[in-house]
Amino acid sequence: MSLKSTPLRSAIALALATGCSAPALAQSDSDGTTTLDRVEITGSRIRQANLETAKPVIALSRAEIEKKGYVNVADILQDVTAAGAPALSRASALSSGRDYGGMFVSLRNLGPERSLVLIDGRRMGVSAGGYADVGSIPSAIVERVEVLTDGASALYGSDAIAGVVNIITRKNFDGGQANAYIGQYSEGDGQKHSYSATYGKTFERGWITVGAEKVEEDPVLGGAREFTAYPNGPYHPNDGLNGTTQWGWVDVDGSKLSVGPGGDPSDVGNFRPTGQFPQANTKTNMTLLSSLQRKSAFANGGFDITDNLRIVGDVLYSERESVKQLAGYPYQVSSAQVASGARAPLSKDSVFNHWGKDVLFAHRTEEYPRATNNSLTTKRASLGLEGSFETGERYWDWNVSYMYNRNEGKRHTLQSMYQPNANTAVGPSFIDADGVARCGSPGNVIQGCVPWNPLAPMGSDAVGSLGDPAVRDYLFTRFKDDIQSTTKVASANLSGSLFALPAGDVLMAFGVEHREEEASYVPDLMVQKGEIAGTSGQPTRGAYKLDEAYVEFQVPLLSDLPFARELSLDLAGRYSDYDNFGSTTNSKFGLKWKPIDDLLVRATYGTGFRAPTVDDLYGGTVTTRDRITDPCDRSFGAAARNDAVAARCAAAGLGPDFRQKTGDGEVATTSGAQAVTDFTSGSNPDLKPETAKTWTVGLVYSPEFVSGLDVSLDWWKIRINNVIVGESATDILNQCYVQGIDSACTRFTRYGSGSNQGQVSGMNRSLNNAGYQETAGYDLGVRYRLPELAIGRFAINWNTTYVDYLSRKSDNVDTTPVEQFTGWGGDFRVRSNFNLDWQYGDLGIGWTTRFYSGMKEKCSYDLNGGPECNIPDFRSGYTDMQPSRKVGSNTFHDLQVRYALPWDGTVSLGVNNVFKHEGPIMYSQPNSSFTYYGGFDIGRFIYMKYQQRF
Repeated sequence: MSLKSTPLRSAIALALATGCSAPALAQSDSDGTTTLDRVEITGSRIRQANLETAKPVIALSRAEIEKKGYVNVADILQDVTAAGAPALSRASALSSGRDYGGMFVSLRNLGPERSLVLIDGRRMGVSAGGYADVGSIPSAIVERVEVLTDGASALYGSDAIAGVVNIITRKNFDGGQANAYIGQYSEGDGQKHSYSATYGKTFERGWITVGAEKVEEDPVLGGAREFTAYPNGPYHPNDGLNGTTQWGWVDVDGSKLSVGPGGDPSDVGNFRPTGQFPQANTKTNMTLLSSLQRKSAFANGGFDITDNLRIVGDVLYSERESVKQLAGYPYQVSSAQVASGARAPLSKDSVFNHWGKDVLFAHRTEEYPRATNNSLTTKRASLGLEGSFETGERYWDWNVSYMYNRNEGKRHTLQSMYQPNANTAVGPSFIDADGVARCGSPGNVIQGCVPWNPLAPMGSDAVGSLGDPAVRDYLFTRFKDDIQSTTKVASANLSGSLFALPAGDVLMAFGVEHREEEASYVPDLMVQKGEIAGTSGQPTRGAYKLDEAYVEFQVPLLSDLPFARELSLDLAGRYSDYDNFGSTTNSKFGLKWKPIDDLLVRATYGTGFRAPTVDDLYGGTVTTRDRITDPCDRSFGAAARNDAVAARCAAAGLGPDFRQKTGDGEVATTSGAQAVTDFTSGSNPDLKPETAKTWTVGLVYSPEFVSGLDVSLDWWKIRINNVIVGESATDILNQCYVQGIDSACTRFTRYGSGSNQGQVSGMNRSLNNAGYQETAGYDLGVRYRLPELAIGRFAINWNTTYVDYLSRKSDNVDTTPVEQFTGWGGDFRVRSNFNLDWQYGDLGIGWTTRFYSGMKEKCSYDLNGGPECNIPDFRSGYTDMQPSRKVGSNTFHDLQVRYALPWDGTVSLGVNNVFKHEGPIMYSQPNSSFTYYGGFDIGRFIYMKYQQRF
């Protein structure tokens, strides 16, 4: 097949040909035409020579990736401006999600469960929650990354609502390559090491590629940066501190008493009111950046059995381990817990009790900070046959394949308090004749028990303190949760030319697929029985399978006419039959028009869906300590500024002086504070799929009079209906008090008496199909490869995403307002990356600028206006007025210098965040457990890379 070479076609071929899922060969014939093999482009199942499609695809070549200072695929993808805030970022140490430690991509900020990830056009395995861990893919295997920023359920099935990420592995690689990478922050922490080796061999009838990679990334603690060293940031270092401290306190007749730091708990006269002592800073020992270790090996190959028949296969093995650390557990005993028997008070018969009656107490176990080790082993293999044949002058390509992916994860939680032992350790105790503390009473010793004195401060060597290893061994335990998921896919595909029209061949692809998904989560038996302080959960186990069939057509309508150099239509449809909820059919339409050779106009419309995950359908109940903003709070809640809300709160018994409390019983100093108790949430076996509609309209312009310049502009819109929603606690409270929905007021309870009177005491939530999400915006791309000059060769690459709006409606109640998220937290209105690269002989220099527009959040200080509340009269959908603040935009600059050595090696020196820019303090803690956005750089990072080719 011969194609005329045009600037536009050449630009797209250069951007995509080397990254197709099958090898693309280009040869120049004597007549100046270019002959291309048939290849498959992300977003189409038709193997073809024409690389121009109606779908917007971003391509990242290996050469571009190597010019960045990254060591994993997730960081590479995070540089795509269409990617949203990182889900479960490594700064989210307080996240209790089972997927923590993985790395995920969330296109359009619609969640990683709505972004489909492929490896060589085949699905990645996902977790029970539908997350694909792109961090498990070794970067050494990556030849190219293609990102389809358009819905594609008609071609790929479920989950492809926000787009598709296709990671294309290295094939037909001849020779060897070894890479070494080392870097760290200028503060001297967060060191990263990466070592990899790849070897490939091509021979007459096939190829084989093998490789291995090892990556280690050290943790960074919150206390290592001033902007994360305090609960409420450096501007308010004394706010947000926790009253449950590592020196403990006892409640005597409503007064909290402590001996304070370094105090002696053996004398009752040493106890004073806790207000005389400092409170606990929980951020110092919490990981701002969790550690990461990954080992992986891969191999792929193909063998031509005949000229028209090939066997292909690949295997991937990866081990990932991530460790996060938290402050010591805030162990606290309330009157409600004593009444229910959940926790025991410090017994009046305890040798450490000076007051002759049972007393409530608290102690933060900072002597033994908590840690969680999340590990994941991925085993993936695929095997297939592919071939081609002719019918007359028509070419057809076919393939059949089977893919198996299994993820096996374990979550080891360390330094957790074993509740039965904690209850016994604060029970009756005495000092025996040998001066040893014993549980029980003389003549009735509880064997194996070690008494605990929760009033002994950290650092104390007093009897029963946590400084005693015997006490720690008795109180603390470790537990293990088992996590696994399996994906199996069998597929068959056929594509080729049906017949010819005056404008060209009508092309078709057809395929069938059978897929099985199975997942389970089995928490430790101690967790299931509620024997771990502050932790509980029930097993998740479920599976489903489905059969699918799709068809795709490309129909040329006009060609080689004035204002219609090419006009073609793309049509696709997919039928999916699930064994758990039934069937669904989705379609897609695309239009491609070239009025002149230099300009391509494209448009698509499609429908899509996302099936409920195993977690959504079969997940066991879990308890979590949510962050909430109580609308009845008279400082941060809507009642402070809305008379109707205030009246509803008053009718519920919450007067004008009501203030929300935090998990340690202190008055909240900011919105979104942790609740005083755990809430329960669970799955819903009756969930139905989400449905979606996607639209794109765009153009690509490659003017012949400016060689090397390509400009693309695309408008996109995505609407998702029947969204699978896990309502937040704040949403339910707002429904009751702000929206006046009476039924919502029955979904939670409040304490009727005691120190927590009026605080939310319980809430049950489950998933449901409700409301919608909708987003729209623009993508702009400019690529300019200047002609080679005497001073070298310059290349410019500039990509920008502008989000017009991102809105969500959390239920199907007509009176519920639509919430706008664009510009709030990590939902940036504008993201832009600019890269300038200069090559002169063996020397190359690259400069990258990463821009993020400003963000908004609810005010935590200066609620009536001031330096930190610069839009106090902001109007939101929930209240007449919501004091808010806006922080400015942020720009980070990266530099890399590389040099090609005479012995076929390349050394690179780089600095990410050259000017050590710090993002703003964000009290809402977007994508983080700190007052700092979890997707921003935390310092200047300096690295060196060396690559040796053989």
